[in-house]
Amino acid sequence: MAEQEWMSEVRAKVGREYGRVYAWDEVNAPMIRQWCEVMGVDNPLYTDADYAATTEFGGIVAPPAMLQAWCLEGLHMNNYAPGSTDENPYEVLKTMEAHGLPSVVAVNSDLHFERYVKLGEKLYYTTRLDAIGEEKTTALGTGYFVTLIMSFFSQKPEGDEKVGQLLFRVFKFRPANVPKPVEKGAAPAVPKFKRPKPGVSDDTRFFWEGAEAGKLLIQRCTCCSTLRHPPAPVCIKCHSFDWDTVEASGKGSIYSFVVMHYPEVPPFEHPNPIGLIELDEGVRLIAGLVGVKRDEIQIGQRVQVEFQSFDDGELTLPMFRPVAA
Repeated sequence: MAEQEWMSEVRAKVGREYGRVYAWDEVNAPMIRQWCEVMGVDNPLYTDADYAATTEFGGIVAPPAMLQAWCLEGLHMNNYAPGSTDENPYEVLKTMEAHGLPSVVAVNSDLHFERYVKLGEKLYYTTRLDAIGEEKTTALGTGYFVTLIMSFFSQKPEGDEKVGQLLFRVFKFRPANVPKPVEKGAAPAVPKFKRPKPGVSDDTRFFWEGAEAGKLLIQRCTCCSTLRHPPAPVCIKCHSFDWDTVEASGKGSIYSFVVMHYPEVPPFEHPNPIGLIELDEGVRLIAGLVGVKRDEIQIGQRVQVEFQSFDDGELTLPMFRPVAA
């Protein structure tokens, strides 16, 4: 089938609204508290019932950025709450794969909020295939930008109320650099993959330059001495724009961790343990764990920074190794 023919079929689905996906639970205080703890959010409007009762909301509300979390399937893929649709809102991506566009990369995701959601509300969302762009050729390859919009609603006896929406856009494409077939009898070339380099800005440059020098530098507000990481242009406590840096000891403990098994992305080794490290200075940062056995990693385990160079010295990263108690 010619590309224009199957793409016409795909474009005919633009505007289609897919069925509801329900939340497993009502908006509840324990989930809000745990989310705030993990994200480092300490706004009493979200966790302090006495304080929240004195506000215009009359009680605890959920952080707006939690909107998508209420309707996620959980640990197991596609394990949605009873009553949820079994329609696949990504069916157009499967069609594109079948016609020679196997690769996908997320482009952007935008959340829009109508209002705070309160304890006891039960949410659901629907998905609309919003747009499919014209064919584009990028450095990655040639393909199409696909945009979906998920609209979130609160169930109400008098009529369901929209509380927000999530725009999600991906690029579905045919890779530009497809490896050439290996000639018969020739040894296949082994591609050399490099680690992705971090985005460096005026706010973060000090951190990466410090890593190259073997120093773990943390941003510090010069007005109130608050330490902050990730780096930011303004103090989260006093809102000052003035800051300097302090060299951390590099000692800390594992606050949380994951062990990545899939997808296996070169050049990373798998399983790939990654830790959320709480430094003794009080801030947390995400870093790779080295010298560990995945079955022996423990919350609270003491670790020490060590700097490792990759890609012939092009990149230096702070990694953390367990130390004796």
